[in-house]
Amino acid sequence: MKLGLIAAFVTMSVLELPAEDGLPKWRSLFNGRNLDGWVDVNTSPETWSVRDGMLICSGRPIGVMRSDRQYENFVLRIEWRHMEPGGNSGIFVWSEGKPAPERPLPKGMEVQMLELDWINRNPKKDGTPNHPGYISGELFGANGLTCIPDNPRGSRSMATEFRCKPHGEWNTYEVVCVDGTVKLAINGKFVNGVRDSSVKKGYLCLESEGSEIHFRNIWIMELPPGMVTAAETAPE
Repeated sequence: MKLGLIAAFVTMSVLELPAEDGLPKWRSLFNGRNLDGWVDVNTSPETWSVRDGMLICSGRPIGVMRSDRQYENFVLRIEWRHMEPGGNSGIFVWSEGKPAPERPLPKGMEVQMLELDWINRNPKKDGTPNHPGYISGELFGANGLTCIPDNPRGSRSMATEFRCKPHGEWNTYEVVCVDGTVKLAINGKFVNGVRDSSVKKGYLCLESEGSEIHFRNIWIMELPPGMVTAAETAPE
């Protein structure tokens, strides 16, 4: 399926998508009541909770919760909001779903979720604000995954337009992942991407990284598989 056709699916609301047999369909990854379908990897029972239809992450300890199965080609739609200035979190796609050696976070493709004040609270060595690319829905290979950035900031890819909202306000990400290519739409517009990922199938992970963040409306549309090899697949 071409990326243009996938993008057309993404622009439609979940309720507007056609339901004919044989077409890709949206499926919820969070039922709004409990953590069914998710597996705590290295956080704690107090890290993740459900309230008022939202998935609440306390941010402590640093670690991840993963999906109960792997995904290859798909569109992921997720809403999130930070509750503290300078908050840090993200999602991993095509992840190994376990901590990398001597690290709390896994190997995988990270889709960054940083609150806008992060660059001020984590300044450069000279005291000036850090690079604004961090807060633009940055995409990068973490802990050994490699890729080619569309909009390079070193090995990372920063968005071409800054669209994230500050703490307390909801953001929507649509993440299209197909055959080693990832495209990210932030609040209704595609603004970032990477290609040639060294891993093309793996777990989804939600990240706990020091501050409270809320998630809701987590949906996935699985797409037909590609030519992924065993070397491009995360270990079970």
